[in-house]
Amino acid sequence: MLRPVRRPVSVVRLREPERGEPAKRVSLASTSGSRGVASFYSEGQETASGERFDPHELTAAHPTLPFGTRLQVTNVATGKSVMVRVNDRGPFVKGRVVDVSYSAAQALGMVHSGVADVKVDVVR
Repeated sequence: MLRPVRRPVSVVRLREPERGEPAKRVSLASTSGSRGVASFYSEGQETASGERFDPHELTAAHPTLPFGTRLQVTNVATGKSVMVRVNDRGPFVKGRVVDVSYSAAQALGMVHSGVADVKVDVVR
């Protein structure tokens, strides 16, 4: 049975700027289907969303997407994928598109290498 092809919808959200900060637009469609390098982190620290980082949860850091956004991250070399929730900011290394938690890295099969080429799709 053939499934219909879902086309990305262009959605722009405007978050409230903090005091003295200019407004910034975030396009969810621009990250749908994006490719790049993912890395992972496993330190126990507070995230940018205010949550305590838990390496056992399936979470991720993204530089611009709103907190709570769900992403489907797929390792292009192995085809393994995992659904993560954005709760932090990063990565801060040029060329990387997302940082994932240790548990997400395990699901993607990238713990030993530390990085992987991935495809990132915004789910919701």
